[in-house]
Amino acid sequence: MQVRYSTSPTSAETATTADLRSTFLVGDLFVDGEVNATYTHEDRMVVGGAVPGTGQLDLPAWTEVLGTESHLERRELGVVNVGGAGHVLVDGEKFELEHLDGLYVGRGSEVSFAGAEAAFYFVSASSHATYPATLLSHDQVEPVALGSAEAANERSLFRYAWGQELETSVLQFGVTVIADGSVWNTFPPHLHARRTEVYCYVDLAEDDRVFHFMGQPGHTRHLVVRNREAVISPPWSIHAGAGTGSYAFIWAMAGENNCYTDLSAVAVEDL
Repeated sequence: MQVRYSTSPTSAETATTADLRSTFLVGDLFVDGEVNATYTHEDRMVVGGAVPGTGQLDLPAWTEVLGTESHLERRELGVVNVGGAGHVLVDGEKFELEHLDGLYVGRGSEVSFAGAEAAFYFVSASSHATYPATLLSHDQVEPVALGSAEAANERSLFRYAWGQELETSVLQFGVTVIADGSVWNTFPPHLHARRTEVYCYVDLAEDDRVFHFMGQPGHTRHLVVRNREAVISPPWSIHAGAGTGSYAFIWAMAGENNCYTDLSAVAVEDL
């Protein structure tokens, strides 16, 4: 597990490209036979990846960082399968996940990952209550249509945990799929002053990239992101991107509340 510390807006304005990448970009999460993660002090979120291969992988406690005997002793978890078919064991109960299927796991559970073709992306956040594990099948979630082909930002928003229907403490997550021919996500952008958000870009071709824009609206910077890399967006930073080919991204938030509409729009002329 890597550890990333909290940052100020001014630090991003003068950072080098290498500084930006080492602070906000999370890579190397998906390694065969391993569970890897990054702990960020921004709302104390954990983002990680598990690639079981032919074996089974347990969700580590990372006691030296989290200070608990098990990972979910004081946390709740969101999982999305970004690979082929696999399953997640929650206290011995099996949940089958196909590509882009999600799973919410409540506080106090023990979790294991399995599936030779599977690759699991997960996010955990501090939790004050315990809620039941819930399977969130991608093809059973009604998407919200956003953007337009004319603006090159047509996309489908799949809300898995978003403060309604499924009860959580603070964690929100879901998947957004960019329509063929469109390139932009979350544009025009917005801010979440009371929450940190993390984007994990998936389903990119090997040679494609997403140019992810971050920073305060009047002082934007960018990161060049590959398939299965994530970007930490502190509450003071916009989060938007443009891809060179088709892609999707997993969004996850945690912080002061779990109200999905608690955001501030940013006008294009203010960028």
